[in-house]
Amino acid sequence: MRINKVHLKNFKRFTDLTLGNIPSASKLVLLIGANGSGKSCVFDGFQYLRGQQTGRHSSSEFGVSDYYYRKISDGKIELEVVGNDGKALARFDETANLFVSAPFLADLIGRSSIRILPKLYLGGDTTKIENDQDAPETFIENDERFINDVNLYIQQIDNALREPVFSGKSADTFKIFQDFIKPFNVSLSNIFGESVATTIQLIEFQNATLSPPSAAQLVFKKGQSRIHYDLLSHGEKQVVILLLNFIVRRSQYEDAIIFIDEMDCHLNTSLQSRLLDEIVTKWIPDSSQLWTASHALGFIDYARNSEQAVILDFDNLNFDVPQVIQPQPKDNLDVYEIAVPKSIVFDIFKGKKTILCENQNDEYYNMAQIPDVIFVGVKDARDVFINVKRDSRYYSLRDRDFLSDTEIDKIHKAYPNHNILRYYDFENYLYHPENISELNIVDFDIVAYSNEITKQKNTRVDYILPTLVSSRQGYEEFKTNDKLKDENVNSIVDDLKSDDFERFYKYFDMKVEFKKDILSQLNIDKKDLVKTKWFKQQIEVVLNS
Repeated sequence: MRINKVHLKNFKRFTDLTLGNIPSASKLVLLIGANGSGKSCVFDGFQYLRGQQTGRHSSSEFGVSDYYYRKISDGKIELEVVGNDGKALARFDETANLFVSAPFLADLIGRSSIRILPKLYLGGDTTKIENDQDAPETFIENDERFINDVNLYIQQIDNALREPVFSGKSADTFKIFQDFIKPFNVSLSNIFGESVATTIQLIEFQNATLSPPSAAQLVFKKGQSRIHYDLLSHGEKQVVILLLNFIVRRSQYEDAIIFIDEMDCHLNTSLQSRLLDEIVTKWIPDSSQLWTASHALGFIDYARNSEQAVILDFDNLNFDVPQVIQPQPKDNLDVYEIAVPKSIVFDIFKGKKTILCENQNDEYYNMAQIPDVIFVGVKDARDVFINVKRDSRYYSLRDRDFLSDTEIDKIHKAYPNHNILRYYDFENYLYHPENISELNIVDFDIVAYSNEITKQKNTRVDYILPTLVSSRQGYEEFKTNDKLKDENVNSIVDDLKSDDFERFYKYFDMKVEFKKDILSQLNIDKKDLVKTKWFKQQIEVVLNS
């Protein structure tokens, strides 16, 4: 089950809001916006529709509370959730006194932001886990499901950490270990890192007892320390609570819309991204969809770069009038301003050029320590160009690909901040014979290496040439202004067919087309290749042209 559209009218913050055109491939829908922008109100709408079906709203007027739900006291509420097949999953129309829903609407499962349990206590009722009966009624209430999760989890693995598991005497308990404890600990390692000094791992448990009264116990190992759940940091508790919920209630999450408010609480940026990736890729079934709200940098960065995620931006909108929100373009860097205002970014790097580059190359460009510049990686060449065109404070460095010399000159004249490499891509600089030669590797023969590149080019040129025209059709610079494009590609073809090294090397893709067997025995590290004088000088020439 996945959502294509949501409509909320006269509901909480919204006069008339439509969230639309959510692609069916979207496994994650991220709502971003400043505090108070209305993100959680959408989840209240989901929760309210769920309550209509389950009967948790008991007033005569479909349970509508003037105080909590209704935006205008004498207005009527309308709510609708439409699936990716175009059919309504649920519709509530107070004017028509109508509520209809698909049979599986009960698979709307939400968690409020108030879910951190400071310490384990004696109590809870695991029977309420079935059908999510222990969910809070609204998103301003504490979500206390974790105590039930812990108790049921321990009941299910009661024998999993005992000796029979490790001696192989019981296949059933070993299966419990494989199904419950191992996945939990693997996810903890993926999120906190594999170092024993930073990650936490579940090593002990204890059931709750009534006589003497004792709460359930979870004990974790971190480095050489043994840490009870109560003594974990707030961020560590956040991760444990989320993961255990998915483990214990995994059957409920099939064919479900899962909505979780502020999953990122008290997590640093790197943990934010790893947590979201772990949950989306491992714990959300492919048949389901996760909605979450955040203004965290790690979440925004993950969603912007994931093909199975979309971002809905609620910031700076007047919800007293009708609004339609659709997924943000993947090339839009402005979504980051929710977490880090652009003015702050430029203030932090005051006196330095902020240069956008492709993919993850920023890490290596920054290692070259070029004075007065900072490199920031974005998705691809299209993203690089669009953001430089949109904001003149940015500079750029994109791969050459199949751009001719005259096209590079015309593009740079039209967009002075937009810089283009003189070789096909970043790897052409790394693996240039002169760059490798500077490392002074004893077994490196620059002549033999150059000849091998020429030889491989000649074997591949007939396969490369047919891709010229189709590759160039996607260049955003030409889509923006077709006058920047040469009438033909003859100069590029002539250069590729030439055996003059510096002519063909401009267009021979060293990342994809070149088989690097000749280099494999030299144990060359990319980090060393970007720290040479040759590499630094070549990039400076491009940036200063």
